[in-house]
Amino acid sequence: MDKVYLKKLQKKVIKLTQKAAAMVKDAPFDVAQKQDHANVVTTSDLAVQRYLREKLTALLPGSHFYCEEEDLQETDGEFIWVIDPIDGTMNYTRGIDECAISVALLQNKKAALGVVHTIFRGDTFSAVAGGGATLNGKPISVSQNSFEKGLLCTAMSLYNKSLAAACDKIIYEAYMQCNDFRRFGSCAVELCYLAAGKCDLFFEMRVFPWDYAAGYLILKEAGGELYGFDGEELTFDKPTPLIGANSIENYQALNTIVRKYLDKIPYKE
Repeated sequence: MDKVYLKKLQKKVIKLTQKAAAMVKDAPFDVAQKQDHANVVTTSDLAVQRYLREKLTALLPGSHFYCEEEDLQETDGEFIWVIDPIDGTMNYTRGIDECAISVALLQNKKAALGVVHTIFRGDTFSAVAGGGATLNGKPISVSQNSFEKGLLCTAMSLYNKSLAAACDKIIYEAYMQCNDFRRFGSCAVELCYLAAGKCDLFFEMRVFPWDYAAGYLILKEAGGELYGFDGEELTFDKPTPLIGANSIENYQALNTIVRKYLDKIPYKE
């Protein structure tokens, strides 16, 4: 799939995410728990996912889907759409701005297109492979801040709280060396903030492909760095620790801190 076709597809996907956001921005919704009280799904999540699956199938017949909801996790095929219908669902239920629709297209396991559209604020972050990253159509790039001036986005492994103690040690040491940290509650949004220079460092202990696939491409195209455990290239088919930064030097410094407290990935799935 060449860049010209990807750019045309990008415009169509952006319109679909914007329409999906309009569907649920002010709509009533019901909330249900998944595995535990911290992991919830709304009727809006399901509505967005079903809408996008229908429309994206029409855009690219024969494509496959790897999505957060309804156990839809197809990992084989030339083209795979990786979708989080609402990343930051808890924020969405409380009317907090940091929640977004995240859509990525993988071609032969590589990220080719990424769109993250914030539901309440209406911002669209987007990228195609080799084409740069944009916010509302305007080019964006990572900051030039040093680690000491850096703002870290992070979280405490909400869906596996037994990992929180290790997260705490990593966050504390990074915090003592950087400027400050934030916890916005949406990996997709935070990666886009990193891409746009609003923050400079990123660490989460356990993140799923639907959370990071689109944000990964947007960040990389904006000049940033993002890897799995100890520099592992992301494969978009499993949960992983996620370490990112605005520069390779800052990535290496943050990864050194992570490796001080992790000698291996502390979970299988």
